[in-house]
Amino acid sequence: MRFSSWWGWLGFVLAVAGSVAAESPPAPLVIGETFTVESRVLGETRRINVYLPAGYAETPALRVPVLYMPDGGLAEDFIHVAGLVQIGAANGTMRPMLLVGIENTQRRRDLTPPTESERDRKIAPIVGGAAAFRKFLREELMPLIRERYRTTDERAIVGESLAGLFVVDTLLSAPELFDTYIAIDPSLWWNEGKFLASAPERLAAVAAKGRTLWLAAAEKDGNAREAHDFAAQLKQSAPAALRWSFVPFAEERHLTIYHPAALRAFREVLAPRE
Repeated sequence: MRFSSWWGWLGFVLAVAGSVAAESPPAPLVIGETFTVESRVLGETRRINVYLPAGYAETPALRVPVLYMPDGGLAEDFIHVAGLVQIGAANGTMRPMLLVGIENTQRRRDLTPPTESERDRKIAPIVGGAAAFRKFLREELMPLIRERYRTTDERAIVGESLAGLFVVDTLLSAPELFDTYIAIDPSLWWNEGKFLASAPERLAAVAAKGRTLWLAAAEKDGNAREAHDFAAQLKQSAPAALRWSFVPFAEERHLTIYHPAALRAFREVLAPRE
């Protein structure tokens, strides 16, 4: 094919490019499912995002554990954690899991236990709603997940910052809710240190449950001091039935720790079972 001028060649290229674009219109990129729950407990509508592991749809007999995560909106931490779950199962460093992300409405309300601190109360119009949020999980969301999806009885939870505080508070308040608790740089300064001070006594509730706690801290800033204090309490007071580990991340800050810590946590406590 010959062209008499540069403009003829440019016209040909643009025509080809246009025809290719016309044959490949954009389409949604789907990585899971999303639905809403009308919560009577919380008195509001909550959006839930779900990542299904590879092979789930094609294997009717397959049942998988469930990993729950607060901060689970698409504009929050759901997408990057779903990526870790996907690649971890694909390369054999973690077992396939159903990831359930709970999108926030009032994050600081839902993820915090009660506080007597005026400073804590200033961070949001309402705080201290962790017990109600747990009730939503227990009575509404978890039964719905069991009904909609093929799951095993194994449940884990992962959270960072205030969500990490919720993870630790749930371990100490309702250890039966999850088998594995992953708390990344949790905000254990809550209630002017009284939350942390009460932890050794509350650890007794875990004694008969045989749970796993994986705790991480960002050493460059954030909540490292409180996490080290909690690790010291665990060393002294944790019941034998609690399998726990503490991992300081020397090069990470509060804003950078979630992804590398979750990667390590999934490999260490959610690894494939022999």
